[in-house]
Amino acid sequence: MTDKPISLEHCVVGRQPVLEALKARRAIEKIYVQHGAGGPIIQQIKEFASQCGVPVTEADKARLRQIVGDYPAQGVVAVLGAIPYSDLDDILSTVRQRSEPPFLLVLDEIEDPHNLGALIRSAECAGVHGIVIPRHHAVSITPSVVKTSAGASAHLPIARVTNIVATLDKLKAAGFWIVGTDPRSNRPYYEHDYQGPLAIVVGNEGRGIRRLVKEKCDFLVTIPLYGKVGSLNASVAGAVVLFEATRCRHASSKPQS
Repeated sequence: MTDKPISLEHCVVGRQPVLEALKARRAIEKIYVQHGAGGPIIQQIKEFASQCGVPVTEADKARLRQIVGDYPAQGVVAVLGAIPYSDLDDILSTVRQRSEPPFLLVLDEIEDPHNLGALIRSAECAGVHGIVIPRHHAVSITPSVVKTSAGASAHLPIARVTNIVATLDKLKAAGFWIVGTDPRSNRPYYEHDYQGPLAIVVGNEGRGIRRLVKEKCDFLVTIPLYGKVGSLNASVAGAVVLFEATRCRHASSKPQS
């Protein structure tokens, strides 16, 4: 009997992303491993899958191609249950239990999956506690996003909301400072104080932050450019500001000698 086709939208593809999904205890129904695939990561995947009770099935190239098409699978595909988006209230509740001020990333209509994946990866590495993305006019958490994030999407809660403007109002009411990235601002990103509950907003690749979203920001910062190209990639710009915020926040938390 031939297995039924599987939508790529319900998969994690690639060795490291699948391993990270297992480590994060994502809801995985089954893992396909290509016949003959081996190496340390494949062995770790099989060991973690066994510990988690996730069945591992060997498959030939034709079966993997049926699932992922021409997408590079590296010989491993994990079939997921429902996309595990988090509720914003749950993220805030969890963050309040930490001994550090909340730190969120809000993405306003990011459309490119590679940009979203790269932003998730940078946010996780920078110590962000959660990410907010819009439900409409933006890319969702696809296999390409998961792969580009190098598995970071399995470790960072992501809330998908209907209205970014209303969400920023909610965060402001909860005591957050909202900092948006805007090339037209006259405040360099390295001159801002990123202390306290913080949400950094990164806008669309071409349009930037929408006007109504920008109006909800308490501050707008820019990254000065010194070359001939007039703008940075959205994921690069976001990473620059995220790590500056992290540097400031960690510097202030160190005990004075």
